[in-house]
Amino acid sequence: MSEDDILFLLPDDEPGEDMPAASWPVMVVDDDPAVHEGTRFALSGYGLDGAGLELISAYSAAEARTLLSARRGMAVILLDVVMETDDAGLKLVDFVRRELKDDTVRIILRTGQPGQAPERRVIVDYDINDYKAKTELTADKLFTSLTAALRAYQQLKRLEETRRGLEIIIDAAPMLLDYKSMQRLAEGVLTQVSSLLNVACEGILVLREQSGPQDAVSVLAGSGCYQHLAGGDGPRPLDDDVREIVARAFTERRHTFGDRWSTLYVHTASGSEIVALLKADRSLSETDRALIGLFTSRLSVAFDNVILYEQLQRANIGLEQRVVERTGELMRANRRLAMQRSDLRRANQLKTEILGTVAHDLKNPLAVILGRTEMLGDMIEARPQPTEAMHAQIGHIRETARRLTGMIETLIADAMNDALDITLRREPVDFASLAREVSQANGPLAETKGQTLRSEIPDSLTLHGDAERLREAMDNLISNAIKYSPAGAEIVVTVTREADDTIYAVRDHGPGLSPEDIGRLFGRFQRLSAKPTAGEGSTGLGLSIVKRIAELHGGRATAESHEGGAGSTFAIRLPTGGGEAA
Repeated sequence: MSEDDILFLLPDDEPGEDMPAASWPVMVVDDDPAVHEGTRFALSGYGLDGAGLELISAYSAAEARTLLSARRGMAVILLDVVMETDDAGLKLVDFVRRELKDDTVRIILRTGQPGQAPERRVIVDYDINDYKAKTELTADKLFTSLTAALRAYQQLKRLEETRRGLEIIIDAAPMLLDYKSMQRLAEGVLTQVSSLLNVACEGILVLREQSGPQDAVSVLAGSGCYQHLAGGDGPRPLDDDVREIVARAFTERRHTFGDRWSTLYVHTASGSEIVALLKADRSLSETDRALIGLFTSRLSVAFDNVILYEQLQRANIGLEQRVVERTGELMRANRRLAMQRSDLRRANQLKTEILGTVAHDLKNPLAVILGRTEMLGDMIEARPQPTEAMHAQIGHIRETARRLTGMIETLIADAMNDALDITLRREPVDFASLAREVSQANGPLAETKGQTLRSEIPDSLTLHGDAERLREAMDNLISNAIKYSPAGAEIVVTVTREADDTIYAVRDHGPGLSPEDIGRLFGRFQRLSAKPTAGEGSTGLGLSIVKRIAELHGGRATAESHEGGAGSTFAIRLPTGGGEAA
């Protein structure tokens, strides 16, 4: 046993209230009133261990039965044998032992007719403690017999209290070790102490942890008049008198016992200290103090068990929190990786689209340059050389090359727009004049296929937009019409104004649109079911570029297939004011 578990018993030095005088309850059962008077006279002034006698009189066995049933805890019964019947006293003994099951009360038989109840048979057959004839029971012998009986009763009571206390301690030990909450354990300790002492007990249980400041204590539980210190929304400050007693207990580090006040001190292996302040309605006996010592000697194990459990719970909570935080970090890292992977995939796709766009958009101007170069070669061979026409072709080649350079710059700007979401370079644009320029530039391509490119464009029509992007959209629509229309077909380009919209439309005489084409129009890298009539190549980007340019201007791209194989009409509808993109 550690030094912290040793009990130190000190008298309580609190100024006391007057304690009620203790007394030994003794019952006199006899049908002769003179016996009662003589007994009271002989025992007047009797005292044992500071306690006097409380004599209770019964004048018949029946009256004694009633009194004993109503009041338990009698110390000694001075019992007459012959009363209302010859064996009334013996039957009362049987009643006490068998029915009341009181084995501690000491019974002294007194009889005036010994022959009717032989001493040996009575001693053997009945659980009595002494047998005296009234004639021999003088005052001195009565004193001696009563004192011996009270001593025996006192020892039996101590044995009974010890047995009951040990049973409570044995039963409480596993229960206290099962508690997982410091507050529940503290409440259980106060309850078990009250049950162990078999008294009305009020008190508090206070904890001072090793890691905290020396003057910082917490009330774990309270009962009776101290319950408010641990109840409500949280522990409340200790009263001044209670704080002083608790502080002294922590300083002295030992148990103290007094008439009314007692303090129990427990020091745990983990370094925490517990003080229980108890207020009982009687002073604690030596047996009570021994039982309390035995009970508290193992309390440190129960408190350490709860302290370690709570530390483990806090560690688990901290670990769970760290796992949650780490999981969150991993999830965020995964999202960043997914975004980076998406950005790389988008960059790769953008690269592919740029290459496709370059291949698509540069092909038409290069074809124009190639066609006019061939025409210029033919003119050089002619005699006489058509100088004026040759200069005109050179001018067209120069203009187309300049436009090709502008398209390359526009493609670079498109790539930057995909990457950085750059807005259009808006300015007032003569939409009608721009449409005529695009038609004239594509005229030689139509002529090489024997096609007629006819325009129905007003003299002037202005809107707000990006001229180079609009030129690119118009060029794509016209080149698609030339590419998919048969030789000798007519292609009509129109510019009209309808309500608040300006409409640029190109009608071809190709095979029209199949149901499959309708569902994938204007998608990137989507090729239509129709094939170019002269074996031209296709990247599948032209219509998607047209759709994007129209949307960037706040408009939309449309397509309509005419019945009877009369071709299709592709158009872009733009707000006249050149509205913002949706």
